[in-house]
This record gives sequence, structure tokens and C-alpha cells, in this order.
Amino acid sequence: MAEETQTKGERTRMQIEDSAVELFMEHGYHATSMRQIAEHAGLALGGIYNHFSSKEEIFEAIIIDKHPYRKILPMILQAEGETAEDFLRNATMVAMNELGSEPIFIKLMFIEIVEFDGKHGAMMLKEIAPKVLPVFEKLVKSRQGLRVTNPAVLLRSFFGMIISFYITEMVISNSVISKLLPKNSMDSYVDIFLHGILKPES
Repeated sequence: MAEETQTKGERTRMQIEDSAVELFMEHGYHATSMRQIAEHAGLALGGIYNHFSSKEEIFEAIIIDKHPYRKILPMILQAEGETAEDFLRNATMVAMNELGSEPIFIKLMFIEIVEFDGKHGAMMLKEIAPKVLPVFEKLVKSRQGLRVTNPAVLLRSFFGMIISFYITEMVISNSVISKLLPKNSMDSYVDIFLHGILKPES
């Protein structure tokens, strides 16, 4: 019975989070009230406080529960490639394609940066770093041809590259710049990450 109640409670929490995400996307974080979230989730206002003490606590839960790393990490672990370049290229394409199918995360990231000055970043990293960093530690130890030998630097640059691609994609969408880009602009972006913009010296 306790397990059944817990399952119901978890379903309600996710229902609240889903409602909050929709309202945050439509109205913005500050313009959304706890009452609106409760009504959207089909709960009485008092009922929402049985699961979350504040709107910020809901947002914190969203950052953790909706983070795409839960899908991306297993895919990165399964990425194949005989060389470091092959592995990183495959892992990057997997992560980029998955993020591209979850544009809400990028918008949530903007709310986190603008509304909270990124203060929940440490909380998120506490959750994901122990699962993600070992992938890059193993990569540094087992793959030849890497100029970067610090796993944390490689991790930061990897995800920084992916996030910057989607941020710039949003900015240049439907602009004259987007019309000048090649159809395989994602491939070009990954290639710059792997090799830089300078030709190797002869």
C-alpha cells in the first residue's frame, strides 16, 4: 500500500512539473504563480504544497528531472569509434540530435541563467557529474590523439560546444546567416570542435 501511495505521489509530482514547464514556457517564470500551476495540474492550491514548498523548488526539480542527460548519457556510453575522433564525433552527434528533440531544455537553461544567475548549476552538476565525468576520464586514459588531457576541461568543452550550437541556432534561425550556412552545419560545427579553425602547419 505504501508503494502504491508513493507511485501515486511521484505521478502527481511529475504532473506538477509538467504543468509548470508549460506555464514557464508560455508566461515566463516570474509571471507564473503557484495557483496557476495548481490549476493547470488539476490540484487544489493546498494540494501542490504537499509536494513542493515553493515555485523555486518546483523549478529545481524540473532542472534535475527534465535534464536530457538521463537519455543522453547511455547513448554516449554506447557511442562507438576506433579513434578518439570517431568516438567524440559519434557521441557529439548523439547528444546534439537528442537535445534537438528536446528544445524545452535550452529554454529552461535561459530561465536558469536570467532568473537565477545560474545558481542551480552546482546542484545539477552534483547530480550528473559523478555519472558523466567518468566517461571523459576513461576517454582521456584510453584514447590516443587527444590534446586535452584534463577530463573536466574536456567535459566542459564538449557540453559547451553542444549548448552553444543550439543557442546560436535559435539566434540565427530564419536570418540571412542561416541561409548562408551549409546543410550539414552541425557536422561543420563538430569538425571545428575537433580540429579548430586553423589549418595544420605544413
